[in-house]
Amino acid sequence: MMEGMAGLDGMEQPRPRSGPAARWGTPGADGEAPSAPTEPAPAAAVPAGLDLVGDPTLGEVRLPSRPQSARTARRLTAAILLKQWSLSPQLAEHSVLLVSELVGNAVRHTGARTFGLRILRRRGWIRVEVRDPSRGLPCLMPVQPMDVSGRGLFLVDKLSDRWGVDLLPRGKTTWFEVRVTDR
Repeated sequence: MMEGMAGLDGMEQPRPRSGPAARWGTPGADGEAPSAPTEPAPAAAVPAGLDLVGDPTLGEVRLPSRPQSARTARRLTAAILLKQWSLSPQLAEHSVLLVSELVGNAVRHTGARTFGLRILRRRGWIRVEVRDPSRGLPCLMPVQPMDVSGRGLFLVDKLSDRWGVDLLPRGKTTWFEVRVTDR
């Protein structure tokens, strides 16, 4: 484990990858048997309106780095989890909140023109990734009852099963994963 990463002590740390989300297909990378990502639903199953920005289950969707893009990311996440994958409303609600926090951090703290959103599924898990060109690491800060900001990563830490940051040659991917019950 890398030492001295502000606010990320004890958190999963960035690991070398050979490609985007490579550890999702790497045998035994997380101590479980390898499993292939779930096949995306046919294009006809993508809810109306998502075709305007793209389907983040098929590849990274680029969004402008503006506060309004958080709404788009929330709508994409909710549509995929509820309509395309038929997951529980509570899981979707938590994931929508967490994607909003990651997008808010990318918009507020990176100075980038755009960011990328991907939503992946494999047996037993969903993973949401927000990629931006900044290599600045997010910091999990202590939260006090009267704080009016700085709670985003605290929520990600509490509501996700695991989260982390993968450093890339040009930027980073901040991600969270949530366990799902496959039907």
